[in-house]
Amino acid sequence: MTVAGLHLRLARPGDLSAVDALFAHSYARLIRADYPPSVLVTAVPLLARAQPALLASGRYWLAETEEAILAAGGWSPRGAAEGEIRHLVTRASHVRQGIASALLGRAISQAAAEGILRLHCLATRTAVPFYERMGFRRLGEVSVPLGPGVAFPSERMLRAP
Repeated sequence: MTVAGLHLRLARPGDLSAVDALFAHSYARLIRADYPPSVLVTAVPLLARAQPALLASGRYWLAETEEAILAAGGWSPRGAAEGEIRHLVTRASHVRQGIASALLGRAISQAAAEGILRLHCLATRTAVPFYERMGFRRLGEVSVPLGPGVAFPSERMLRAP
């Protein structure tokens, strides 16, 4: 990581509004080149919501400085030996500085310590190259339902030994 004063910590329920703000700031900016305006208008407001249970899970991490939360991400168990990477996002002004790699690395290590070696994720089209660099492989595009009449095109990916 190249950001001075950056540290990783577990999220807490009290971080909800700050994580919501990070999502709202970043999602639309980061994925704009890979999705049509119609998808951005309908899907981003639904994607850009922190999930209280995830923040309280002990498996969701924040990368922050004294001034701001710069990234967030974590994982959830998915059955006995598998997990799912969840809501990994970096502030648009801080991409490509190793922050998301550090967060994902922390999530992968934590999952492995809990016996989880197969990790799935639903990646935005924009994030597919990042996940590939981190050892994930593409399984195919899927349409993720977000609500009545709203679906979000994503890439299903897997990281497995």
